[in-house]
Amino acid sequence: MKKIPTAVIQINAGPDKKSNLDNTARMVKRAARNGAKLVALPELFNWRGCKKDIGNNSEPLSGLTYQTMAELASSLNIFIHCGSILETDHRSTRPFNTSFLLSPEGKRIAHYRKIHLFTLRVPGKTTIDETLLYSAGKKTTCAVTPFGKVGFTICYDLRFPELFRSLTFQGAVIIFVPSAFTFDTGKAHWETLLRTRAIENQVFIIAPNQYGKGPSNTLNYGHSMIVDPWGTVIARCKNGERIIYADVDMSYLKKVRNNLPVLNNIIY
Repeated sequence: MKKIPTAVIQINAGPDKKSNLDNTARMVKRAARNGAKLVALPELFNWRGCKKDIGNNSEPLSGLTYQTMAELASSLNIFIHCGSILETDHRSTRPFNTSFLLSPEGKRIAHYRKIHLFTLRVPGKTTIDETLLYSAGKKTTCAVTPFGKVGFTICYDLRFPELFRSLTFQGAVIIFVPSAFTFDTGKAHWETLLRTRAIENQVFIIAPNQYGKGPSNTLNYGHSMIVDPWGTVIARCKNGERIIYADVDMSYLKKVRNNLPVLNNIIY
């Protein structure tokens, strides 16, 4: 498959899981009607709420969200990258922040548990510490698909170039970055980091983001994007509930890597 018609969905998920899933399903169906064969969702697309409710809203990978999205993928005959959900960790009271990729048959191809947990301290304004809320994953994840290997990251992982280089060396040609990037950090760094990771690894970056007010009144940046291996933003939006579209062209990726063989010149 040389060109993959791709859609990225931007939403503002809240504390009502059923409402989030219904809204996400509606938007996925619209994306599929418009020709998308790969649809990507943001981090925590199925639920975002108060810290005290996190435990009650985590679920196993075989749970309600998987069943809902798997049925959707199968009925629409599309790939769905399920940005992330809170996955129950039976060894801890803290869940994992986990993404997974579904095939057009509704099968889970692979999953990834967020490795880098976000910490932000802005005196008098914002304090976020995910280490108090979630368990950290320990393994990188690449998955084989008909359009090539895809790599998994989540949000704060974007700040760690060694993770992206590892995924690239494992064969990734597309790397997902589902996010709930905060407004201040997003305004300063979101596009710069996404384009940098695409350029230095010569990969497509697919980056769905949450927008608007999230838990504890934290603002999310929106500005979801698809970036090509040359670092060009080939699809983007600003704020609001949106779907953006682009063809992810594997022949173009091959051309970029052949013309500028950066990955062949790396010496450690």
